[in-house]
Amino acid sequence: MEPSALRTTQITALLLLLLAITQATYTALYVAELDVPRQLLWGIEGLLFTFLAAFAGAAMVQTNRYHLGWAAIAFSAVLNVVQVSVGLTMFGPFREAAGQVDGLAPAASAVVAFSFMVYYAAKLLLGLAAMVFGIARVHAGSKPLGGVTVLLGGIAIIANAAVIMAGRDAFIPSAVAGGSGVVATFLLALCLVTSADADT
Repeated sequence: MEPSALRTTQITALLLLLLAITQATYTALYVAELDVPRQLLWGIEGLLFTFLAAFAGAAMVQTNRYHLGWAAIAFSAVLNVVQVSVGLTMFGPFREAAGQVDGLAPAASAVVAFSFMVYYAAKLLLGLAAMVFGIARVHAGSKPLGGVTVLLGGIAIIANAAVIMAGRDAFIPSAVAGGSGVVATFLLALCLVTSADADT
């Protein structure tokens, strides 16, 4: 099976849309203080990110343009697989161990901090991809969508770079950094969906 560049772009866009939906769902449930099925949602995200890495990587070598954007999507997917894997396999055991042994609390906090560092780096890359493909849509004539995507992509880059350098909630709330990345992901997907150019 060797999908065309257009089909690879469409599948990548679909995966990005699904990921934006799952992350928005998780956030909404968490904010509403409802029971969050973490294993299910994070497991789905892990699968989606794995496929995203493959399809975005394929698009990066299939197409003639926007290699920076495709590379950013592919490597953000790889980082997100790492982040989700840490959350699924290490959060629970370290939290339980920290509850039993006081000295392990810093180690548990370090695992969470590492996971968030990877998360912010992935969101920064998605912001970069949003800027690349947003600019492409502006040049193609889709100025409203492209312009908003460039703006939100830039915000995602700045916000996530800030929390990477200064730490969570230092002067930009963690939710702003993550949320801007999710919105940028959604707009990035729309840019890819609306692209009629098979050589994107």
